[in-house]
Amino acid sequence: MNTEPFQMPKDATILVAGARGMVGSALVRRLQAGGYTHILAPGRAELDLMDTADVHAYLAQHKPAYIFIAAAKVGGIQANNTYRAEFLHTNLTIQNNLIHGAHLAGVQRLMFLGSSCIYPKLAPQPIKEEYLLTGPLEPTNEPYAIAKIAGIKMCEAYNAQYGRQYISVMPTNLYGPNDNYDLNNSHVLPALIRKAHEAKLRGDKQYVVWGTGTPRREFLYVDDLADACVFLMEKGYDGPLLNIGTGEDVTIRELAETVMKVVGFEGEIVFDSSKPDGTPRKLLDVGRLNGIGWRAQVKLRDGIKSAYESSSL
Repeated sequence: MNTEPFQMPKDATILVAGARGMVGSALVRRLQAGGYTHILAPGRAELDLMDTADVHAYLAQHKPAYIFIAAAKVGGIQANNTYRAEFLHTNLTIQNNLIHGAHLAGVQRLMFLGSSCIYPKLAPQPIKEEYLLTGPLEPTNEPYAIAKIAGIKMCEAYNAQYGRQYISVMPTNLYGPNDNYDLNNSHVLPALIRKAHEAKLRGDKQYVVWGTGTPRREFLYVDDLADACVFLMEKGYDGPLLNIGTGEDVTIRELAETVMKVVGFEGEIVFDSSKPDGTPRKLLDVGRLNGIGWRAQVKLRDGIKSAYESSSL
């Protein structure tokens, strides 16, 4: 495993797949701030990631030296559980096209971004990278998790067989600018922000939160994630799977209360226990990443305030 200083040329061609999404746009911001001058950030009209021939032709033409795969079909519990076929098929197709296409185009360095839902539902806490494939997954997001696990294993296979340096990172729950605030398919934090915002506008006395409020979750500001990703690529990291998170978690109740304070909603929270809680606790062990020299910087309340102020709600 290489963690020695590594020079990523400022004029290198860098492809950010999924550049219009929350994670991809944060990566573009971070790369631009770092002085990188040749960033490819194609939208869907320029590059259809579901089209194998289109992806392979794009990579052959532009020959990026580095690729960040931030493109994925994502969503919260309801979306994952409802659109199971689409979550599996779409994510497998995108990552297969990009990883295999990168290899065909001679791309040596690639970063695949997964999700902490790859780990077993009842994994010991905090979750270490080696807990992958040691137990059953959370049923509600199993298709998405299986797709991401396949991406990790695909990167490992190309490294082993062809000597590539395709690394995988697993972020914890993300939030920040360009998040999805659609109540039907968003993640828990943006959903709470929108519910609190709308309850405030209506003058409601309360707002309803799914589940019991007892599950514990970890949240990472997306610009912190982008900083970690660029840090690892610049450092030349070529080791095994890495967790990216804060190493701290809160209950959903505590999260909802923080959102209320940031939004300025003065009513009360009502928990709908008929709705699923999902995994009881999900906290990543980030000791491996901290040991390389990176730690999250943005505090949860500050990040929520920034996300809320940058939203179009």
